[in-house]
Amino acid sequence: MRKRDSIRQLGREIASLHASLDELYHSWAKTLGITGPQWKIMLVLADAGDDELSVGNVSKILNVEASFVTTQSKILERHGLIHRRTSRRDGRIVNMSLTHRALAHLEGLAPRRDLLNEFIFAEFAPGELDELSGKLFSLKERLEKARLKVAGP
Repeated sequence: MRKRDSIRQLGREIASLHASLDELYHSWAKTLGITGPQWKIMLVLADAGDDELSVGNVSKILNVEASFVTTQSKILERHGLIHRRTSRRDGRIVNMSLTHRALAHLEGLAPRRDLLNEFIFAEFAPGELDELSGKLFSLKERLEKARLKVAGP
């Protein structure tokens, strides 16, 4: 019975973390006049550095439908925050990257975001975040396998 309670508690904590992260993303997004999900798209593109990412890759990273990323990225493009380019190799693929305006905005926010991250993760010793991240990744993989089992053939 104890393990079942622990699993339920973990599920509640993860759901609570997700909600808190969404609220935080929404706050950062407001600085650009965009939505939280649009902010997440920008963060994924920022993590790619100078590389472009396809709509399909971003949708996989965020675990959302490609059509959602397409719709939201068009809005971000109209805001002048991302570039969307059709792939030269395959006209069905749209690649995205951040504009100079978006990069400058993120760079301006970096000191505030760094201070906030220092506060949030202050209790973690060196290496603990990597260990936690690895365990969460493993849990995510197992949950995906379980989802497929439940979905059946």
